Amino acid sequence: MSELRHDPVQKRWVIVSSDRGLRPGDFEPPPGEPSHDATCPFCTGNEPHTPGEIWRHTNGSDWSVRVVPNRFPALAVEGTLDRAAHGHYDTIRGVGAHEVIVESPDHNATLESMLPEDVFGVMLAWRERLKDLVRDRRLRYVLIFKNHGEAAGATRRHPVSQLIATPITPRTVTIELQSAREHFLLKERCLFCDILRQEFAEQHRIVYVDEHFVSLCPYASRFPFETHVFPREHRHDFRLTTDDRLRALGRHLQVVLRRMGKALGNPAYNLMLHTSPNAEATVTRPNYWTTLEADWHWHIEILPRLKRGAGFEWGTGFYVNPTAPEDAARFLREVDA
Repeated sequence: MSELRHDPVQKRWVIVSSDRGLRPGDFEPPPGEPSHDATCPFCTGNEPHTPGEIWRHTNGSDWSVRVVPNRFPALAVEGTLDRAAHGHYDTIRGVGAHEVIVESPDHNATLESMLPEDVFGVMLAWRERLKDLVRDRRLRYVLIFKNHGEAAGATRRHPVSQLIATPITPRTVTIELQSAREHFLLKERCLFCDILRQEFAEQHRIVYVDEHFVSLCPYASRFPFETHVFPREHRHDFRLTTDDRLRALGRHLQVVLRRMGKALGNPAYNLMLHTSPNAEATVTRPNYWTTLEADWHWHIEILPRLKRGAGFEWGTGFYVNPTAPEDAARFLREVDA
């Protein structure tokens, strides 16, 4: 029996149609690949083939993580915003930042297969680049994301994540921020903390929990096996995450991704970090996210790419999810990671 479910964060409806369900046995893992590619600019020894290095983390004598500008950036650091109107339309010059976080010198590494200290290096790169970029008051938001696998938009096999900093707060994040603020103004509580309390009480959609973090399949999941990761304590800004918590987050992500990999045949996936917008950006309107510290809760979204949208999704904005989040969470909980 199908069911319509409402997402209180994004304020959208999702159709969960379990009769069309996808199961872990439906997927087969792809073949392995070599650990070095002489043509890949991100492999060891090919460092001169990337733009100038912005940041690096070493683990021993050599680098374990490098951050470089994207060779073909969506937005450029140079210039002024130059806001303008064209009749009913508005434009802003394409100012921002677009960087590549090279997560490992190993061409075939994955976050789940790396040593924990190397995953910590990736988490550290995310935090440090956020800290640096929010100093630029032109930039209102920094999205860190990872496209793993061709079906998720990855153009190379080498393990990388990316960040794009924009002079506006993206619509998807803005809706989440507005939902959180409205909930706080009404109830004086964090919307995400309330969701976590209910999920802990019901237990049906929790995938994995440890001392500091919890992963769950959202009640109104858009995609089969969609999983979100939250700090268990209220935390609004990823930049404030301590080294100890970054290490714990890396270990937590490894468990979740290993379970996905085993259950779903190492699927392609998109991973996105939704953290606080830049509250210190130059703004032209009052009360720009003034309650962030109290109402916002950073989180990571992981979306396995197991199905494609079709005409109904594009035409209505409804997502049709063939796997109930309760079933997905149970499958993932039962995987030995």
